[in-house]
Amino acid sequence: MPVSAVDLHAAGSAHALRGEWAEAETFFRRALAAEPGDAVVRHALAVSLLGQGRYREGFPLYAHRTEVPALRVAKPNAPWPQWKGEDLKGRGVVLFPEQGLGDQIMLARFAPVLRERGADVTLLCSPALERLFSSSLGVRVIAASGAVEFPDPDFWALIGDLPGLLEIDVEDLKAEPYLRAPAISSGGIGLARRGNPRHANDANRSLPLELVIPFDTVSLSPEDTGAADFLDTAEIVAGLDCVISVDTSVAHLAGALGKPCFVMLPSVGADWRWMTGQQHTPWYPSMSLFRQGRGENWSNVLARLANCLPPHK
Repeated sequence: MPVSAVDLHAAGSAHALRGEWAEAETFFRRALAAEPGDAVVRHALAVSLLGQGRYREGFPLYAHRTEVPALRVAKPNAPWPQWKGEDLKGRGVVLFPEQGLGDQIMLARFAPVLRERGADVTLLCSPALERLFSSSLGVRVIAASGAVEFPDPDFWALIGDLPGLLEIDVEDLKAEPYLRAPAISSGGIGLARRGNPRHANDANRSLPLELVIPFDTVSLSPEDTGAADFLDTAEIVAGLDCVISVDTSVAHLAGALGKPCFVMLPSVGADWRWMTGQQHTPWYPSMSLFRQGRGENWSNVLARLANCLPPHK
């Protein structure tokens, strides 16, 4: 009996949840052969390729995520043409934000690349990132909140499309920090133990409240720091010895600042950007990855991590 595209997609998704990206790719390709126009499967295939670090194959397919309503990545209702990779020298482009705060931090590195190519760049972002991006990126930054006015550009692009349009591969990711902030703290280990509770994988990625941390840390939760936005948090992080974080926006912030960062990844549902089995990531050279083994609790991960912490001031 022929296997349906639905069953093939389900099998691929099961492998993807475990970070078995190559196995997931096999099933997604079979599903796409059965249903060539299925946007959900096309996006799943893109993610499985990205999870293997095959960016030049994966990112062009990733551009089709706007066709998957559940992802809530809509094309903006803009009166200008979408940028498709044309020469930008002397031309204006407005970059629209998408997805979470961590995604915006990770992808903001590409705005200065367009500026270096001669473009007049306007980067829209979540309000919490406006001051940080404005102080670091060297492009026009505007909070995407309410009515927004900016110079009339020649093109628009979603920020998540930039790696594909720029034909980025793993080895093309720049190593130096691209965000900066003055330090207002004096040493210690920062901890971000929880992410956005509305995130689809938060039950797996966040640390339980009852979990005891076996070393002294400083909470980086805005409720504890009093930070009003990410520039405030960046100023705290800049003065720390290192940061320990689950897969949330603070991890991206620390990595973008070049701060030593230890990221704890769950055994189920880890994101494509962390790939599989890697202890480091090309996105952030100052970052080390600690992966939860199947059936392993977070206490064991913390015990392994404790042996790698640098001496703090």
